[in-house]
Amino acid sequence: MKKTPQPGPPPAHWTTESGYVRMMIRDLVTEVRLGLHPWERHPEKPQRVVVNVELYAAPVKRTYKDVSAVVDYDYIRDALRKWPRRRHTVFIETLLDELVKLCFRDKRVQACRVSIFKPDIYNEAAGAGVEVYRVRGK
Repeated sequence: MKKTPQPGPPPAHWTTESGYVRMMIRDLVTEVRLGLHPWERHPEKPQRVVVNVELYAAPVKRTYKDVSAVVDYDYIRDALRKWPRRRHTVFIETLLDELVKLCFRDKRVQACRVSIFKPDIYNEAAGAGVEVYRVRGK
């Protein structure tokens, strides 16, 4: 009788018990064509958004000789700088999902927190936005 291959052990869950390294981009202001409401759908006028990105990785004990030793977030900044030229996106969650995927491009990133805040959306509020926290593989 042929043996059925057994699945390997489940992947280890990432924890912060041994600490973590957090890389961040704070309060990056850009513009993007975004929104569900009619007043947000002006192709000639993207709206201002504030983006925050946090990348979490396991601490590494090594000598930092060049950029390959650290998680570099320049590629995220570069992507955000292109947002003013994007086509209209209806849901802010679509942009957040794209940011999460971008965060996990570096295999060392085990978790991320990303938020997009629209400061000019309501007159009676400082703004509105959405934040997500994701762990790799979940």
